[in-house]
Amino acid sequence: MSRQFRGSILLFLTAFIWGTAFVAQKSGLDLVSPLMFNGIRTLIGGIVLLPVIAFFSRKSRTSANGSGANEALKAGMAGADKAGAAGAGEALEAGTAGTDAAGAGETSGENRRTLWIGGICCGFFLMAAGGVQQIGLNWTTAGKSGFITALYVILVPLFGLFLRRKIRPIFWACVAASAVGLYLLCIPADGGFGAINKGDIITMVCAALFAFHILVIDHFSPKVDGVKLSCIQFFFAGIVTLIIAPFLDPAMGFSLPSAGDVLACWFPIFYSGVMSCGIAYTLQVVAQADVDPTIASMILCLESVFSVLAGAVILGEGMGTREIIGCVLMFIAILVAQLPAKEERLPQEPPGV
Repeated sequence: MSRQFRGSILLFLTAFIWGTAFVAQKSGLDLVSPLMFNGIRTLIGGIVLLPVIAFFSRKSRTSANGSGANEALKAGMAGADKAGAAGAGEALEAGTAGTDAAGAGETSGENRRTLWIGGICCGFFLMAAGGVQQIGLNWTTAGKSGFITALYVILVPLFGLFLRRKIRPIFWACVAASAVGLYLLCIPADGGFGAINKGDIITMVCAALFAFHILVIDHFSPKVDGVKLSCIQFFFAGIVTLIIAPFLDPAMGFSLPSAGDVLACWFPIFYSGVMSCGIAYTLQVVAQADVDPTIASMILCLESVFSVLAGAVILGEGMGTREIIGCVLMFIAILVAQLPAKEERLPQEPPGV
């Protein structure tokens, strides 16, 4: 299995979790104000990742210690066969190794800085996008919110042009098909654009913020540990949101929840925090290191399909023929977008031929 195919599978799983989480987020609004809900669930996502990071860190240290012991044993056996000038040579090599280790430490320090900068940048856009999405859900359905949010499938390649990213022509056809699918799913046949409500407009802003989030992740995820990057973004987004929520939620007309309200809303918070944040966002960060951002955005937009299905099954939200046609168009666009380019299908000639 290729790394890109594995990454695509992880992104499909991410889309499913996100799509079903729209129902949990919509249900949570009955008891908990938007920013408080988003702050709590995001913070839970970061907490969930702490034992995962600890496990892999301990495993990494164990492997490193075992490797170091083997190297020390080899060095000792080699040193026993040498004396005099040879010993001086060994000392020189040890000094060189120490210098290399110091250089590695500097590199590690640079990686830590990149990790924290990346986590904060990703956390900022996650905080903004998630908060705006949760606010918009007050005036629109879970399924409709899912598909409007999926507009980032169009915005990612458009924003990518400003970063001088090259887009294959087939992608634009897929983006156009996705746009038609989104229109059929979001706009009723007899309503036109005039049927768009306040929640729809707010969610469109959310789509733009999630497009930036995808591009920021694409920039940082290949350079640092994906799980740690995800954990930092959750803690940043969760803590900052909980700090500003007591001020912004009442300013927008929402009542702050009591401790009893939060406890009564435990399942939506748990599902959207553990599954949507702790698991799904981490899968996204890890997978995007191996998948083109445009393809990644198109796979992730399947969350809108799953949100409509989950809304119909759990919340009783209807889905007619028009919406089904939109789903089919999006599926086709996503499948076509993953077909390899012509030059990728041709066998590579060995150098010098």
